[in-house]
Amino acid sequence: MAATLIRRIGLLQATAINMIDMVGIGPFVVIPVVIGYFNSPLFFWAWILGAVIAFFDGMIWSELGAAFPLAGGSYNFLRASYGGRLGRRMSFLFVWQTSFQAPLVVASGAIGFAQYFGYLVPGLDYLQQKLVSVGVILLLCVLLYRKIETVGKISVFLWICVLVTITWIITGGFTRGQLHYSFIPEKADEFFKAAFWVALGQGSVKTIYSFLGYYNVCHLGGEIKFPQKNIPRSIFISVAGITILYVCMNLAIMRVLSWQEAVNHNFIVSLFIEKIYGAAAARVATALVLCVAFASLFAVLLGYSRVPYAAALDGNFFKPFARLHPTRNFPHISLLFIAALAIIFCFSFSLRDVISAILAMRILVQFIAQAAGVVLLRRRKKVELPFRMWAFPLPVIISILIWIFVFFSTGWFALWGGLMAIAGGCVYFIKESWARRKDRQVISRE
Repeated sequence: MAATLIRRIGLLQATAINMIDMVGIGPFVVIPVVIGYFNSPLFFWAWILGAVIAFFDGMIWSELGAAFPLAGGSYNFLRASYGGRLGRRMSFLFVWQTSFQAPLVVASGAIGFAQYFGYLVPGLDYLQQKLVSVGVILLLCVLLYRKIETVGKISVFLWICVLVTITWIITGGFTRGQLHYSFIPEKADEFFKAAFWVALGQGSVKTIYSFLGYYNVCHLGGEIKFPQKNIPRSIFISVAGITILYVCMNLAIMRVLSWQEAVNHNFIVSLFIEKIYGAAAARVATALVLCVAFASLFAVLLGYSRVPYAAALDGNFFKPFARLHPTRNFPHISLLFIAALAIIFCFSFSLRDVISAILAMRILVQFIAQAAGVVLLRRRKKVELPFRMWAFPLPVIISILIWIFVFFSTGWFALWGGLMAIAGGCVYFIKESWARRKDRQVISRE
């Protein structure tokens, strides 16, 4: 009898996995970048837009995740929503882009980890930074190479580290500093200027990157207890919790540092703590930030390792990826593949480019196509939906419009994302033609 995944992750563990995925190195390294796009306190609105898209898109993920609680998340959603050959083609395109995009996500976190590590060990050269990134990925593999119930316990511990770190930052800012400017301009026409919308688009690419992960529980759908209830609950708890933490963290930092100071520093949290408590405390805070970054990568690699596994199990990807570890019951081939490719990407890209590339590659095939898929699924009325989004189809419309805005805000990477989708379609056509040719050969021999 073939080994199967077991449902052993409860609501607490599922929420912890989502939240540690969302709060990685992202918010700590993109705050100065986002401020730089605006060069004004209006940068705060890019974080608000990130929260809005996470909330509306979270409704889509909740509806699909509760209806199809299986390993692989979007792979199953696209297959079921579009149905037949089109569904198989769309799900293949998702696995195709995930084969590149998932290692990019892991690489981005590892690169950011190495950059922030430079505060504790100044003067690291290019090769030394890359070796730190590789070491992080290898350690992740060691921790994830075990049973899912043990992984769930590790997730809760890492989640506590995340909450402690951000709570310390928020408490320090609100008890020691004072906000000297407003995030609302004196003249309302500032919101209608082209410069604001260009900055909002560019900034939101980075802030949305910091929110990504609210759906990670869907990739682990085959291992979630009572998924019809726990998947939507964990998504909304995660989005609400992280939104509160991000808003409070930005307010806390800006009470101590002016936006003019913040825009020029790569180690913004370390500088923030140093101004309040001194250099020794700043080193402790930096170590905690690195723990948060590591925790996020732990959740990312855990979730994405289930996607190639689900596709291979369905006969839509290479067969070895369908294997589970003989004693620890997890998709080890898929895990090692993503980790190996992430190590290669660590030597190939800068952090800012990786963030834009990640979104550009995912928006068309995953987020927009998936949102449209919910409409198709509801029209067929053949699938039971344990959770139904509120005010349908308004969340779908808002989600698609914002994703289109963000897609074009990635600049040249939007072209890259489109070309990746086209390339995936060509690969799918070649794969299917090859399979049909083999089938004809078998029939002719018989």
